[in-house]
Amino acid sequence: MASQASLLLQKQLKDLCKNPVDGFSAGLVDEKNIFEWSVTIIGPPDTIYEGGFFNAIMSFPPNYPNSPPTVKFTTEIWHPNVYPDGRVCISILHPPGDDPNGYELASERWMPVHTVESIVLSIISMLSSPNDESPANVEAAKEWRERKDEFKRKVGRCVRRSQEML
Repeated sequence: MASQASLLLQKQLKDLCKNPVDGFSAGLVDEKNIFEWSVTIIGPPDTIYEGGFFNAIMSFPPNYPNSPPTVKFTTEIWHPNVYPDGRVCISILHPPGDDPNGYELASERWMPVHTVESIVLSIISMLSSPNDESPANVEAAKEWRERKDEFKRKVGRCVRRSQEML
């Protein structure tokens, strides 16, 4: 019997196939595993990421939607809110409830109402406006604040490499 999580993910996949959303595409890594999605995010217009094609893997836990998925870029990306290994660090992907570090409100963290679409749209928003207050990549955040030209150069390199991977 299919679990609540797998039924919900099947519905979200079907909805995205029927009504694609501008800025990204999503599908399964393997047709037999509804819990692992492949996502391609198109660099948002009018940002330094414009023109890039950034691939990521979204992995859902068995108790989704009660717990958030993890998202990890497989395409190289330079961003304050992306760990050097590609893991995305944004509030809505943090476990629900109060933040043990006191940085985020419970309302900013994961809630079961989030969907694949709302998660990816949040990541696109993150690309448009990095949060350097609590960075996942300290070096990128420092560059974003202090050496914008160098930061833009590195991002430009990532964009070009992502285009070459097509």
